[in-house]
Amino acid sequence: MFGSTPLIMVEDDATLRAVVETLSRSAVIALDTEADSFHHYQEKLCLIQLSDLHADYIVDPLKVPDLSPLAPLFADPSIVKVLHGGDYDVVSLKRDHGMSLVNVFDTIIDQFFGVRLDKRYQRHDWALRPLEDDHLDYARGDTHWLLALREVLITRLRRVGRLEAHAEECEALTQREWGGRSAGAADFLRVKHTGKLDDEGLRVLRAVWRYRDGQARDMDRPTFKVLPDEVLAALAQERPTTRAAFDEIVRPGGGMARRHGEALFAAVQAGLADTEPLPEPEDRKPAKAKAAPAALGSAAAERLMLALKAWRNGVVDREGLAPVVVANNDLLKSIARLAPRTLDELAAVPGARKWQVGAYGAQILAVVSGAAPPEGAAGGGAKRGRRRRR
Repeated sequence: MFGSTPLIMVEDDATLRAVVETLSRSAVIALDTEADSFHHYQEKLCLIQLSDLHADYIVDPLKVPDLSPLAPLFADPSIVKVLHGGDYDVVSLKRDHGMSLVNVFDTIIDQFFGVRLDKRYQRHDWALRPLEDDHLDYARGDTHWLLALREVLITRLRRVGRLEAHAEECEALTQREWGGRSAGAADFLRVKHTGKLDDEGLRVLRAVWRYRDGQARDMDRPTFKVLPDEVLAALAQERPTTRAAFDEIVRPGGGMARRHGEALFAAVQAGLADTEPLPEPEDRKPAKAKAAPAALGSAAAERLMLALKAWRNGVVDREGLAPVVVANNDLLKSIARLAPRTLDELAAVPGARKWQVGAYGAQILAVVSGAAPPEGAAGGGAKRGRRRRR
């Protein structure tokens, strides 16, 4: 599958320095990472895969813990780093090794080159050693094709006038920060489906979350493999005060009840008796953009959301783009909630990109105002070509 391309394993400091010296002479390199997030409490990077035009490289952080020689390479603005859906790579390198990426070209592997990538090791425990041949083939496959794929995608992006838009999205990607486990007092609020709990429910949620977190740490397992969010949310919503009521949520006889039943029920009662202050309201939700306009009421926002989706569907049909490329649902929800009236206000909406304001600003503002959007209009006055879906 990889032809005559050599694979170079990086398992000592001297080899790492030599590889960095080689890669620093490249104009473009491919980069991917593997971690053990599905198997351990504190996830960590377990492999860093790199490719240039001549070789594939696999760096083993478990054997070379000092990865600092890579930092200048990743931060070099003259070298393009081609990623494969790189959100996790960006935040993991920052989290584990304090390294930032500059000049990124991000893509998702596609069915170019007649190769279907094997995903059976996508959730493999990459902390296990030794690495088998199948593991190495899987790992290098994530970067081996990326340099050629970039050339294909640059041609396509240029053809549809999206090269600058893609560059802005890649720049935004480099600013991502780790949003996982931390030492924050409001971490328990990340549990799904708990946004409408009152204070008593929040205290119960905090208590059962702390129990789960402690168990996960002791067992060295991901928290979702100890107790799922759905169970924590149900306990915080129902707040059972009797064992019978608790058993309606955590059914007796199952593995969850056998392992955690007594202690988890005690955690619920501790939450009900808790008087510890909750996080301040401003710590519970992300801050809004400073220049954002006042929010609409929910009914008006829902009507505007429907209108914005209808507008987006029209753009999709005219230009042959995927809906998420035009504007994802989170952005449309923010626009519907904030109802911007000017291009400056639209640019201040969380998640709005400059290219979206430039390409679709006039159309979006027309939808917000209730007018029919000018078909094909561009906020910055530039005309856009159309590409019909075939």
